Amino acid sequence: MGGSLENAVVRLLRDRPFYGHFILNLRREERNLQGKGGAVTVRDGIPVLSVAPEVFGALEPLAQRGLLEHLVKHLLHLHPLRRKGRNRHDWDIAADLAINPGIAGLPDDALLPVHYGVEDGLAAEEYYDLLVPPFDTGNLDGNGYGDADSAERGAAGEGKAGGTVTLDSHELWGDAESTPLPLAEEMIRAIARDSLRGSDGETPVELAAVVGALLHPSPIPWRMILRQFVATAGRTGRSSSWMREHRRFSHITPGVRKRRRLTLLVAIDVSDSTNSVELRETFARELLQIAAGRDAAITLLYANSRVQRIVSFKGAPGAIERYDGGGFTDLRPVFDYARGMHPLPAAVIYLTDGVGPAPELMEFPTLWVLTAEGEKPVPWGIELRMEK
Repeated sequence: MGGSLENAVVRLLRDRPFYGHFILNLRREERNLQGKGGAVTVRDGIPVLSVAPEVFGALEPLAQRGLLEHLVKHLLHLHPLRRKGRNRHDWDIAADLAINPGIAGLPDDALLPVHYGVEDGLAAEEYYDLLVPPFDTGNLDGNGYGDADSAERGAAGEGKAGGTVTLDSHELWGDAESTPLPLAEEMIRAIARDSLRGSDGETPVELAAVVGALLHPSPIPWRMILRQFVATAGRTGRSSSWMREHRRFSHITPGVRKRRRLTLLVAIDVSDSTNSVELRETFARELLQIAAGRDAAITLLYANSRVQRIVSFKGAPGAIERYDGGGFTDLRPVFDYARGMHPLPAAVIYLTDGVGPAPELMEFPTLWVLTAEGEKPVPWGIELRMEK
């Protein structure tokens, strides 16, 4: 990734640490964004920051900071996933109106509520309802029902003072449609928690409400998140593979491979800290139900400080064996095993209390299924607690 982004993140870490740590937790890639400096989306459950190095590098430092703050806000508000069939052009405008006020360094033509005669501080859905005619019957890609001039502008029109050009590219938001909203919310929540730790618990004033709501959500049944994670990992057709380099952007962009059978690596921590028969059996029953409904090849590892036992099956066996190992936990051997699998697993699911050394970087989409008192061992991956 270009030095201009690295320098901008260093400045954020110094001046706006929450934003800086949030950016560091995103998967980053270089991409042609049709004249825009940056974009964000959620791709296969993973939040992604895309940057066009030449365009981003040409911005003044304050403008770079403003763009990065803007992108972080889009993810915190889950804007790429909340469109829900609305007109794309007008949702793009509404999403920018919801987050632009208060960001320093925005260009003169940045979209602001005052340009449309509406107040600050509303949600994107509220701006959308105010701007779009109630009987708009247009298609989802263009504008609403109207005349030829408005067809080029969308139902929201051109505003009164500002333009209708969004600050960042929203073209990648379509990638987020394959990720269930609760799953994406869990991932963004994990990044927000780590960003708070990195910034000594200080939340920027303008983010206090959204971060507070994100970190104290209504309980989501753990079975739902587990099933959505498996469904996202098992999407057919073109899918990201972080183990295969993209021919143009090596090391920073996923390659592509075709996946037919869903290959999962499931690890069960058998150390003393997770020695709960009820916990393991509950997890096993849910796993069996998921496997029964999919063409899945599952490798099951029982591990503590090392891999103790390996069981492989396709479909769903009648039962999953019980294995008690004891000892202490080292989470790294499971990922060492994953790197040697052929084919590589689409994802790793790890039942553990999280106490133990883990790899520094994520190589596989990972779901940490934690005990009620467990701790997520690393910033990456999705956190799920078996509390219900």
